[in-house]
Amino acid sequence: GNKVTVVLGAQWGDEGKGKVVDLLATESDIVCRPLIFWCFFLLQGGNNAGHTVVVDGKEYDFHLFPSGIINPKAISFIGNGVVIHLPGLFEEAEKNEKKGLKDWEKRLIISDRAHIVFDFHQAVDGLQEVQRQAQEGKNIGTTKKGIGPTYSSKAARTGLRICDLLSDFDEFSSRFKNLAQQYKSMFPTLEIDIEGQLKKLKGYAEKIRPMVRDGVYFMYEALHGSPKKILVEGANAALLDIDFGTYPFVTSSNCTVGGVCTGLGVPPQHVGDVYGVVKAYTTRVGIGAFPTEQINEIGDLLQSRGHEWGVTTGRKRRCGWLDLVILKYAHMINGFTALALTKLDILDVLDEIKIGVAYKLGGKRIPYFPANQEILQKVEVEYETMPGWKTDTTGARKWEDLPPKAQNYIRCVENHVGVPVKWVGVGKSRESMIQLF
Repeated sequence: GNKVTVVLGAQWGDEGKGKVVDLLATESDIVCRPLIFWCFFLLQGGNNAGHTVVVDGKEYDFHLFPSGIINPKAISFIGNGVVIHLPGLFEEAEKNEKKGLKDWEKRLIISDRAHIVFDFHQAVDGLQEVQRQAQEGKNIGTTKKGIGPTYSSKAARTGLRICDLLSDFDEFSSRFKNLAQQYKSMFPTLEIDIEGQLKKLKGYAEKIRPMVRDGVYFMYEALHGSPKKILVEGANAALLDIDFGTYPFVTSSNCTVGGVCTGLGVPPQHVGDVYGVVKAYTTRVGIGAFPTEQINEIGDLLQSRGHEWGVTTGRKRRCGWLDLVILKYAHMINGFTALALTKLDILDVLDEIKIGVAYKLGGKRIPYFPANQEILQKVEVEYETMPGWKTDTTGARKWEDLPPKAQNYIRCVENHVGVPVKWVGVGKSRESMIQLF
């Protein structure tokens, strides 16, 4: 049968996965989005919460759509692990249609087992953030897109799925009313126009009906049919995974490799290459421990040279040195077959560059990545210092074009993590991804 190629973020998000997916998608027949599509940390939704893809000088913004939707030859599949806000889906379609996206509804397939995000889930998300801020003086920094509350409904077994919406509408309506009532009793200030929402949902049901399939059977046929390339794009990143991330500052689903099996219905033996996308330094949005963070001129330099701020919110991302402990941890979970190292050019001006190679607790090296946030705040990072290359790398198109000191930096990452680097990104365009093998 066919194997799936998986692209995953290996840090806290914003690694530039879109670029790698875009490279691979030009030759893929099916592009899948199994996992949650909004990074929960990238605040307020908007451009930075999904991914921006530039094709032929046009910028498209995707949150719900797999970025492969631009490829007229590929089928895009939204798996059961995704939660879908229907008004958001059609709004996004409309925005991108204005920019030239055509016939997307013929190329999009939606799993009937995907859960539905309702407007009241979004309202509750906002109310919960306000509550956290009031009670703890800090919030998680969710996108207020209703993701968390929808996964809560899913886990509490009160959620509703696409298959329910497309089945008996009276049955759907009564379950919808029950769920709405539950939330109203929990949040007395919550106002829900039940009849109005049901009327809208009935309209959406007819619009999406032609796109909905039994997702398990669809994937089975894709895996066992004629030979084809299947690309799986994971959203978010290893350290945002609900089980393995820096809990509680995580998203609500599995964005590590296991999400491919549970979020799409793909048996493990069909997983082929797993590519980890790594930025040449580290960034993090929102609060939480960040061992290699540089709150100094280095951090400011990475931040400004790397344009590390939310496109919509203008909120700055925290920046620091590359952390190989995080990378090894992501590799332990995902088993990367190769890495894509992005934004190497941002380091071009530095005199010296540090790489975090180990964590120490009480002066002793620890071989694991601490689960507990308080302990992670306390670790001391052991660095390896390398001379900077002080050369503009943005024109490099092959390995030989990179300065020897930049080559050493890449080799250092490979040696420590034990995974080969297959691509090196030195700029924005598709051509600026150097392929090494």
